[in-house]
Amino acid sequence: MKLPAQRARTTLLASAALALVFGTGTAWAQAAATPADQGAAAEAQTAPAPAADAATSANTNAAPADAPAADAAATDAAAGAATDTPAAEPAAADAADAGAADATVPEGAGEISDTTTTAGDPDPNAVSGPKAGPETPVEIAPRSEGASLTTEEQKAMESEVVDHTSKPQDQYEPSLNVLAQEQLQAPGAVEGVEALSQAEFDEANKIYFERCAGCHGVLRKGATGKPLTPDITRELGYDYLHSFITYGSPAGMPNWGTSGDLTEEQVALMTKYILLDPASPPEFGMPEMRETWQVLVPPEDRPTEKMNDWDIENLFSVTLRDAGQIALIDGATYEIKSVIDTGYAVHISRMSASGRYLLVIGRDAKIDMIDLWMEEPAVVATIKIGAEARSVETSKMEGWEDKYAIAGAYWPPQYVIMDGATLEPLKIVSTRGNIYDEQTYHPEPRVAAILSSHYRPEFLVNIKETGKIHLVDYTDLKNLKITEIEAERFLHDGGLDSTKRYFITAANARGKLVVIDTKDGELEAITDTGGETPHPGRGANFTHPTYGPVWATSHLGDESVALIGTDPEENADNAWKIVDSFPALGGGSLFVKTYPGSNHLYVDATLNPDPEIAGSVAVFKIDEMGGDDDDNGENGENGDDDNGSDPEFTTLPITEWAEITDGQPRVVQGEFNKDGTEVWFSVWNAKDKESAIVVVDDATLELKHVIKDPRLITPTGKFNVTNTQNDVY
Repeated sequence: MKLPAQRARTTLLASAALALVFGTGTAWAQAAATPADQGAAAEAQTAPAPAADAATSANTNAAPADAPAADAAATDAAAGAATDTPAAEPAAADAADAGAADATVPEGAGEISDTTTTAGDPDPNAVSGPKAGPETPVEIAPRSEGASLTTEEQKAMESEVVDHTSKPQDQYEPSLNVLAQEQLQAPGAVEGVEALSQAEFDEANKIYFERCAGCHGVLRKGATGKPLTPDITRELGYDYLHSFITYGSPAGMPNWGTSGDLTEEQVALMTKYILLDPASPPEFGMPEMRETWQVLVPPEDRPTEKMNDWDIENLFSVTLRDAGQIALIDGATYEIKSVIDTGYAVHISRMSASGRYLLVIGRDAKIDMIDLWMEEPAVVATIKIGAEARSVETSKMEGWEDKYAIAGAYWPPQYVIMDGATLEPLKIVSTRGNIYDEQTYHPEPRVAAILSSHYRPEFLVNIKETGKIHLVDYTDLKNLKITEIEAERFLHDGGLDSTKRYFITAANARGKLVVIDTKDGELEAITDTGGETPHPGRGANFTHPTYGPVWATSHLGDESVALIGTDPEENADNAWKIVDSFPALGGGSLFVKTYPGSNHLYVDATLNPDPEIAGSVAVFKIDEMGGDDDDNGENGENGDDDNGSDPEFTTLPITEWAEITDGQPRVVQGEFNKDGTEVWFSVWNAKDKESAIVVVDDATLELKHVIKDPRLITPTGKFNVTNTQNDVY
């Protein structure tokens, strides 16, 4: 059992003094780094890798995940503490729930992504960020100071400036890559602060939105990382900020300079950048949305019955992340039936309640609706709902099937309700408001997971930074009723329990699970997982032989898997408690997966710094899971294993089975076929290298098939139509 990690508690004043020392003693600090650290940093600087965090809406987490998905608990900051992710967002997926989308996945020794095209021009799809090396400590990873403290405490918090190696969750980068492409006007200089040319400002802006905004916020007012507003940064001064960016801190700030991620010139540039006033990206309201909205095939011109011979119930929608496409793959024959152009870096796919329409959302906030009944399934409607987004969902309440769709944005901070047949935007709701626990205003609370209730005509909307969940009643959009539940910061991905009544979601930067009763519309519980940075995706439901029905989550920051009891009727003593926690392969996990009737729980380790671990999957036999009861028949605190009965697991060498030796492919996000007999894993490699999908027989845990095709470019999240339509996980 993994007990909660100790949080690093250090201070800005002491750090400021250290920063001045380090600022004048760079050579001494670099000499103090171990040869292994220096070697890892150098290796990380030169090795190629898959791109991982681009720009669009996610649930949960994930995705792909949104991730590997996913978000607010990563450490892609330019200065200050961070944690989600997947803060983020490959990854980790804020991850949101889809997975691959919110994670930064190093290849080889750890380079994050290709940054140029074959022609040598900058690649707008490329992402780079913090790296973890072979010496990365995985078992103990302190939770973000920024996540733990209030806004005022963050501002006053002292932080030790030390050279350090990034942790697995530091690779879960909620990069805002689309905003990084925005051409914003450079602010004017103020007295005592050096001005930047427009070209310098553009470069700094790109670095900030790709590596820093996910934790420090678009407007630099702080999220899981500290605020970086000019009143704070100018008081700290150039030397302190330069050293902090260079050496990082144990609270989660990456060592951008000593890792080689930023050159000395770029460190100096970013120091000047955060001394200037922040630029504000443009808003995106109803006029802008309607300009992007297109109905390519009106509802009246669409087929009235299924016109193809595809087995769409067993169809997989597979995110081809860096290609800006999805692949539709037959779950029985493994044939790629079609490849469809979409928005940039699709984070998640969602099915309409009827199973006819497939909705995908890219990180560029572009939504595409695909009609699976057409002779050749194609996009019939499209819209952009902002600049950055992660999540989309459709109405599923009986009598309201396919009536509405909803999507949430990272920027601007808002969600929009649309017509379910045409995607016409009908209602925009801003998420700007007060943080639930300290009652201070937050200017940019991002929308993370969105889920549709099966019990009430409502959408459940996670609002990350304010720690609130909106229950949005869609029966009357003119007189919209929203129930606002105070939950926990920083909300990310999650899913339903096996009865579909309870929504369980991770406030991953604070290590909590929040439970919402979707039938009664109220908060049921908030529980500490005992692990670092939970990233469940949509979680995994199964019946434990001792504790009854449970829901599982893995963690980005450590190797633990936590099980929460979900049966308040027959197993009330275990309901909403962490009944067990046990180790899997290692830190850096993005997703867990099982299926009703399966005897296996699958756990990936996508962001683990060890390539062998990142290329494998741990499989636990459910019927062999023991209880952690003590002599009095009661569970230890947080599922603590009083008798040392952690379950054993089998390791599946997925990358080895794929026979891919070039690059550093990573395995992400298992997904079952409609019958629950096979589970598919993405072998996610760099966009210029071979990737694959490995199919495993769930009964025997043996390799069944490997899907390879030149069109499978950076496959990440996979969504089976039947499972996604019916919330089976």
